[in-house]
Parts: sequence; C-alpha cells; structure tokens
Amino acid sequence: MFGRDPWGGSLEISNADSATDDERSRNLQDLDRAALSSSRPLDETQQSWLLGPAEQKKKKKYVDLGCVIVSRKHFLWTIGAALACGFLAGLIILIVKTVPRHHHHPPPPDNYTVALHKALMFFNAQRSGPIPKHNNVSWRGNSGMKDGLSDNTIKGNLVGGYYDAGDAIKFNFPMSFSMTLLSWSVIEYSAKYEATGELDHIKEIIKWGTDYFLKTFNSSADTIDRLAAQVGLGDTSKGPGPNDHYCWMRPEDIDYPRPVYECHSCSDLAAEMAAALAAASIVFKDSKTYSQKLVHGAKTLFKYGRDQRGRYSPGGSDPSIFYNSTGYWDEFVWGGAWMYYATGNLSYLQLATAPGLAKHAGAFWGGPDYGVFSWDSKLAGAQVLLSRLRLFLSPGYPYEEILKTFHNQTNVVMCSYLPMFNSFNRTKGGLIQLNHGRPQPLQYVVNAAFLASVYSDYLDAADTPGWYCGPNFYPTSVLRDFAKTQIDYVLGNNPQKMSYVVGYGNRYPKHVHHRGASVPKNGVRYNCKGGWKWRDSHKPNPNTIVGAMVAGPDKHDGFHDVRSNYNYTEPTLAGNAGLVAALVSLSGEKSGIDKNTLFSAVPPMFPTVPPPPAAWKP
Repeated sequence: MFGRDPWGGSLEISNADSATDDERSRNLQDLDRAALSSSRPLDETQQSWLLGPAEQKKKKKYVDLGCVIVSRKHFLWTIGAALACGFLAGLIILIVKTVPRHHHHPPPPDNYTVALHKALMFFNAQRSGPIPKHNNVSWRGNSGMKDGLSDNTIKGNLVGGYYDAGDAIKFNFPMSFSMTLLSWSVIEYSAKYEATGELDHIKEIIKWGTDYFLKTFNSSADTIDRLAAQVGLGDTSKGPGPNDHYCWMRPEDIDYPRPVYECHSCSDLAAEMAAALAAASIVFKDSKTYSQKLVHGAKTLFKYGRDQRGRYSPGGSDPSIFYNSTGYWDEFVWGGAWMYYATGNLSYLQLATAPGLAKHAGAFWGGPDYGVFSWDSKLAGAQVLLSRLRLFLSPGYPYEEILKTFHNQTNVVMCSYLPMFNSFNRTKGGLIQLNHGRPQPLQYVVNAAFLASVYSDYLDAADTPGWYCGPNFYPTSVLRDFAKTQIDYVLGNNPQKMSYVVGYGNRYPKHVHHRGASVPKNGVRYNCKGGWKWRDSHKPNPNTIVGAMVAGPDKHDGFHDVRSNYNYTEPTLAGNAGLVAALVSLSGEKSGIDKNTLFSAVPPMFPTVPPPPAAWKP
C-alpha cells in the first residue's frame, strides 16, 4: 500500500507492522492533516527531529580557551602572526649562521700598557740563580749558583734574587725597595694587572725577590743579630782585581770570588726588607702559609732594625760607594706603616705616627730634596701611604694630629710637582729635575709620577675633587696630567725623539751599559778582561734587554747612547720598579684603586656598634 508523501517521496506501509488497520488509517490521516493544514515553515527543532543532523554547521565566531573566550578571527590572526615571526626569526638565524662573520677586534692597548709588558721583562733579564724555562729571555741562563756557599765566613745559601743593574752585584737595599714598590702597585692596581694578563707574572717577580730575602737571615727565628746586605763587590779603587765591576763578562761565566757583605747593625736595610716582606704578604694573602711566613720574617727584621741601631753603609764599606743610605728614620716610618697594614697591630701604627720619629725623618722641614721619593728617601712615599689611612679609615685620636700633618705635607709635595711652582727646575723638553741636574734623573721622575697618579686615585676614591696649594684649588686631573707628561717624556715625547725604555718605540738606546746584553751568547766563554772588547765596542748590543729603562738624559735633554757611560745608558732595578708602578697606574681606560685590599689585615678601629634593643612589648 502506497500513500502520498507530502514532501515528495513515497510512503510504504509494511504489512509486517503489528499495528491494526484502524490505527494505521488514523495515523495516516493525522499526518496528512498536519502536513496539509499548515503552510508555515517548520522551526529548527521540528526540522532537526524530522530530517536528522544538518548537512553544514554554522562556524563559531568565538574560541573557548578554557580560561578566556576570544574572537576566532583574532585568535587565528595571532596564531598566524606567531608562526610568521617564528619563520622570519629562523630565516634570520640561518642567514646569520651562514654569512661569513667579520670579527671586531678589541681596541689596541694604550701606550702605557704596551710599555708595561716590556718593563716587566727587565726583571726576567736580571734574575740570578736557576732560571726557569718560561723566563722568555733567551740569552740568560743559570748564574750565581754558588752565592753564599763559596763564602767561608757565611756558608749560607744566597742563591737567587736579582742583579742590580748592568753588573752582577746583588745590592739588597735597592732590591728590597724595588720589591716593596712593585707590591704596592699590585695592591692598588691588581685589577689592571689582571686585565693586561700580567698579574701572575708580577707576582712571580715579587716572589723571586722575597724568597731570596728569606735566605739573607734566619727567617724562622724571632730574634737575629746579623743580616746579609750584599753579594759581590764593586770597589775598584784598591787596584785591579777580579770583581763585579772590574770584570766585563756574562753572569753565567763568572768564576771569580763573590764575597758576601754582612752587617750587624743595619736599621735602614732591615726596615726596608721588613717593608718588602710585609707588603708582599698582602699581595700573597690568598696563600695563607706563605703570607704568614712573610709576616713572621718581617716582624723579625723590623725588631732587629729597631734593636740594633745603625746604617748598613758606614763609611769605607762597599755599599757606601754605590747605595749609601743617609739615615734610617724614614725607613722606620715607611716600614712601620707597611707592618701595620700587614698585621693590623696598632703598635706599628703608633710607631709610624710618633711625632719624634717623624721629626727625625724630616717630616717638618723642607730642604732641596724634600718630596723626592727614592731607594734612599722613603718619607714622601710613607706620607702618601699614611694619608690613605686618614682618607679612608680616619682613625682619629691619638693618630689624627700626625696623620693630618702627613696629609698636609703630601699636598705640599704634590704642589711642588706642578709646573706653576718653582720647587724644581724643568728641562726645555719638560722633564722635572728632581735630582737638581745630577746624572741618572729618570728613576726619580718615574717615582714621582707614580706618587702623583696614585694620590690622585686616592682623592677620587675618597670623593675629593682636588686639593689646595695655598689659596688655589687644583683638581685631581692636574696630578694625572703631570704623571702623563713625565712618563710620555720617558717613552719618547722628548727633544731626542727617543724612548728611554729599550724595545719600546722605533728609536731607543742600542748600547745599554749591561754585561749580559753586550756580550754575545755564542758558546765562547770570555774571561774577566776578555769581555772588555765588548764593553768598548761601538756596535749595538747583540742581545736586546727588553724593557730596561736607562739612566736618562742630562739637564739639557742631551743623551749619548754610549755603553761606557753608565750615567746615560745603565738601567737599575729601582728605576724599573718605579716605571712599572707608574705605567700600571696610568694604563687602561679607567683610573681607580682597589679600596680595600691594603686594609685586608686591619681590624676595625673602633668597637662594633651594639644591635638596637628589642621592640617594647606591653
């Protein structure tokens, strides 16, 4: 049986249906009436019930992200933009990785840094004893291997240390001053040394010296009664004879006796060596055992110097001819300051600031050499060193009065360095004449440059813009300018257009007064007089002693590059130590000192402030 489907299809009524005929007829009639009696369209509910699921669903306008509902359009744009950015970033990275790179090299080091590298090499060339393989001076070898051991009086091991200048004598007085000065520069400018890659090198240089000093006395004892002051002899006034000045030969070939000069009352030398060991103990503070060994040796030496009063260079002695000490009071102030910084023991500070000691050292009066810092006179350096204590720690009573005096005197010394004052003459080329026109001026000049530079850094670190010279105020930059002009003169900005540091610049001395540099290393051993032909030769030295600062020009800016005239061409340990200190203070783009290292062993000056009481509770 077929019936008409109002929606265009046939309706088949199955005979298998269990409904009765009456029910079928009634249902069919109901369907027909419902379909035909209404012409309005069916609503969505009716259509879904009759037709089943729709063929297409309408797109949703929003996306449910769980915590927030966002516009579908915006969501798709965001996803697309993120993918595009990721693709673009990947493309850029790929291009950067594949395109050849142009490396931007760091800026070249400044002139002071270049000169510093070379100046440190001089100490490698001056080493006595067994030369390490990494010494980098090809023409040097082991020498002085029997020093002390061949002396029937001493019978002690004095192998090591440094030769003083162009000879093979080990003068402990200027050598210890040199090590003190190098240690001071490391304490103040360790970051600069590290930046230039020279920190390990200069610490090794200092240790080579301090290891030797510990051999010159019974460093394990608390009390001593003698001290080795010198190895080798230089006096030729008593007639010809083989010694370290009469003979001209390489240190490696020395076969003549090298006697040891021992002193039993040498306050100046003992205090200076104590200063060297004390300063070095701060440099090596991270090596606790070695630092303590240095401190103990310094205490022993300083006690000996205080107990056994006397100059190490009395008239007629070999040291008095070459490194005569004019007094020991300045070494007491200098050494006492270093002992305080190394130990924190206030008894050393009380000594260094004793008015009577300062008076004997010449702190309250001027004189033609006042303010000249050298291997002989330590007063100017000691005053700068103790001014640092006042600037940063301000210990107050009972030290303030003398520290204020030292500070004021330091300001006076700094004023005397400036060209607008007439304390010292200057050459036409601008070199300050700290030794009043006498020969070998450069060692004094570089020391003054270091003091001026480090003092300007002290003032800057203490937020002090300058200082007064009478009624006039001068900024700290004036001090640095002074230091730079003097060091620039040494490095070649002078009427001779010559660098007085060997190996630096295009023009420098080629006939340096130096035995090891002037005698060739050719397998031939030249005896005492056999080397004279090299001394008197007009040819340049066969070996370049890199970094050696020669004695310098005369008071008219004149210079003669002649090997036989040591007043022009001989370098010294003390001179190069001052040069190194000045160069590192001026090197690099930034100035500045390490504020705290010098005070690493100094305890607080006053008791710690107690904590506030607990809050009141009702």
